[in-house]
Amino acid sequence: MAGGERAVFLDRDGVINRDTGYCYRPDQVEFLPGTLETVARLVGLGYRPVIVTNQSGIARGYYTEADFHALMDWMGQQMAAAGAAPAGVYYCPHHPDEDGPHGGPCDCRKPLPGMIRQAAAELDLDPAASLLIGDSERDVEAGRAAGVGLNVLLADPPPAETDADAVLPDLTDPERLLALL
Repeated sequence: MAGGERAVFLDRDGVINRDTGYCYRPDQVEFLPGTLETVARLVGLGYRPVIVTNQSGIARGYYTEADFHALMDWMGQQMAAAGAAPAGVYYCPHHPDEDGPHGGPCDCRKPLPGMIRQAAAELDLDPAASLLIGDSERDVEAGRAAGVGLNVLLADPPPAETDADAVLPDLTDPERLLALL
């Protein structure tokens, strides 16, 4: 993908919104402080926001793909109003321990890099010139496996060990993240 555009790959639950567990309705969404402002700043610097999110609630039968898409349409509108419109939303509806159409192994569930690679190919993105922001080691592992240049973990307190390039407590201060670029 060399020569493509820069992206900021964002996990959803725990990065964009508070992770309340299997969120699928607008009334369950609480955007995390500073996130939309920080993403808008990155957009101003030429980064394209791309959401990459595991959604095992679909495989588990907690909500449908239609529920997920309806929520993401609503979230996308909220993000666009803040200047942080997603260029794409990529999700993994699978879970290896479930039966049914979304059960079993796949190549998209993080920590595997499938979603990031698909986004890079479809949106002409350069992972090496991009960054990933996640709230778990599996996000960082997926970014590394996809060749993302800067992998940032949100964790407070920071873990004793991590493969992340940087650890921030949150995105309330955009300058902390921008200083890493």
